[in-house]
Amino acid sequence: MDRYIGKRLGGRYEILEIIGIGGMANVYKARDLIEDRPVAVKILKEEFVSNEEFVRRFKNESKAIAALSHPNIVRVYDVLLSESIPAIVMEHIDGITLKEYIEREGVLKWKEAIYYIVQILRALQHAHDKGIVHRDIKPQNIMLLADGTIKVMDFGIARFARLDSKTITDKVIGSVHYISPEQACGDLTDQKTDIYSVGVMFFEMLTGRLPFDGDGAVNVALMQVSKEPIRPRELNETIPEGLEEIIIRAMQKNPSQRYQTAAEMLRDIEEFKKNPSIQFEYKYFVDENPTRFYQTVSPAAKTAEAAAVAQAEEEEEDEKKGKLLPIIAGITAAFVVVLVTFGIIVFFLMTGNNLQDVDVPYLIGESFEDVQFAYPDFKITVANREYNDEYAEGMIVSQTPEAGGAKKKSGTTIEVVVSRGPQLVTVPDVYGDDYETGVRKLENAGFETVEGIDFDSSVPTGAIIRTDPAHLSNVKKGTTIRVIWNKGAPVVKTIVPEVDGISSADAQKALELKNLKFKIVEENSSLEKGTVIRSDPKQGEEIAEGETVILYVSTGEVDQVTKTIEIPLPNFIDQLTELTIYKNGLLVETQKLNPSIAVTYNARVKGSGANNRITVRLDGKPYLQYVYDFDTETLILTEDLTDNFRPATSSDSSAPSEDVSSEPSGEQGGDTSSVVSVPAQEVVVP
Repeated sequence: MDRYIGKRLGGRYEILEIIGIGGMANVYKARDLIEDRPVAVKILKEEFVSNEEFVRRFKNESKAIAALSHPNIVRVYDVLLSESIPAIVMEHIDGITLKEYIEREGVLKWKEAIYYIVQILRALQHAHDKGIVHRDIKPQNIMLLADGTIKVMDFGIARFARLDSKTITDKVIGSVHYISPEQACGDLTDQKTDIYSVGVMFFEMLTGRLPFDGDGAVNVALMQVSKEPIRPRELNETIPEGLEEIIIRAMQKNPSQRYQTAAEMLRDIEEFKKNPSIQFEYKYFVDENPTRFYQTVSPAAKTAEAAAVAQAEEEEEDEKKGKLLPIIAGITAAFVVVLVTFGIIVFFLMTGNNLQDVDVPYLIGESFEDVQFAYPDFKITVANREYNDEYAEGMIVSQTPEAGGAKKKSGTTIEVVVSRGPQLVTVPDVYGDDYETGVRKLENAGFETVEGIDFDSSVPTGAIIRTDPAHLSNVKKGTTIRVIWNKGAPVVKTIVPEVDGISSADAQKALELKNLKFKIVEENSSLEKGTVIRSDPKQGEEIAEGETVILYVSTGEVDQVTKTIEIPLPNFIDQLTELTIYKNGLLVETQKLNPSIAVTYNARVKGSGANNRITVRLDGKPYLQYVYDFDTETLILTEDLTDNFRPATSSDSSAPSEDVSSEPSGEQGGDTSSVVSVPAQEVVVP
């Protein structure tokens, strides 16, 4: 058995099991006995403890890493420096490594790969801003959670993994498949080293292969220094060219030709996301058969000589450029003016008469990823992204111009606001606070609270033991937090009575008889108003007396859904026609249509249940009437007055005109306050 399992570090971290073995340290699952939470503890291997310089640098770096705070970086809770073996205490992550995911999936779709790379780059930019370079970026050091969140691990250890030795060995280099050329050479490394490693991971995600592989760490390291990788598109032709350029730039051998910061690489990725057909046109000189020279003098002398020659050539070239630049600039400026003027004239001659008026599509509620290239007559761009409780992340919340208005010229830009999903708030840490103080903190942070009781002799009576959801969790604002405090007395258990399906008043009485408290939370349901839908804890569960049971009570209202029905239009009307739609006697929409062009009319009907009466009129005359069942999506035509719109003939020219004044008053002037903006060929009926 491992000698640390069962031990308690720092007086509070009880080691439970080993969960990871690395080149420099082992990782253990442990429990923080004070915070009552699982943690991960990284302990240096014994063979490195005897090196005083290594231990000193570990301690210094550990302090710096503990200052990192970013959602895509594994959080460091504690650094143990007083132990005989230093250790780092981190949040425990329930997920798999990115390496395991890549091996399972083989080749990732480029949209998914971008989603992960963006999170990694944001984490690195945060660390680089703090002066910390990872130096061991690889998918084995990155955790992937079930919700797609990325967590970068192992900051600091790789920063000083290479000691005084310059010898390249399997043990020293470790992750040779992802190291930069300067790392392989033992040269100075900075944040551009991490950029190179990100490029290698990006390559692996999109091709399913590493750019360099071979027998032994030395061979792979030499490839990193001297060999150019195969282009990703040669392995996977579905990779867009612009994305390939981003990968190649990140993996340049010369650090000065790479992205200089993570933020710079993120900017190119954002440009690519806006326009996947973009080409950055980064050009790099690649010598397929380089001439090789062998040094016969000392490296220092050779380097100094080369630097002097290069500087002299550069100064001479600069002098020539200084004389020619004004002349070249003048010629270039004149040429550009002529070229631009000619281009503008040609553009308007070719396109000025070809722009057509087209209807603006209705985009609200659609995925931006799905629609951005679905309407070739328009350019759809993101004006803003905002938190929204109604629409999931990536869905369109609003658009400008709106649908249903005047037609627009083809090529018009539609600006959309895209949802970032519900705004999440971190649950404050109230462990150890008295109940009233903790509740006040939680409510000030925007949460609802409900009381919970437990019994624990290790903490003061009246102190908060834990919360559910736990502190530091990211949850939706307004979430109900169960605050569990220590009553400090023997536990008296009881059973939650049967409350499902009875009235809330009866349920409250049943709970009071069991010495239980209650909290009412209303939810939409088809059950009768005031009926209990369910409880939390569930009926039949055993809980302590005095606990609070949440009763979810029906409002009696059913969530409405939207369905689309197709309304045929008569084909013998050739003038602009006013179409009006009523739902259950209320006028809710008026549209101007041209039946000579339109054959059918798509109506998006919003409601619930059966027996919904849908009435359609053309120019005020009754036309069609339906009954619609939302549950079965059944549409029944109950009245067809198409004959009202046939052209009059000599045989019926004397027939009296139809009196439409008898239409129910509700249909003539119903409440239209619920009408929402819709496109010209699409109507939403609440």
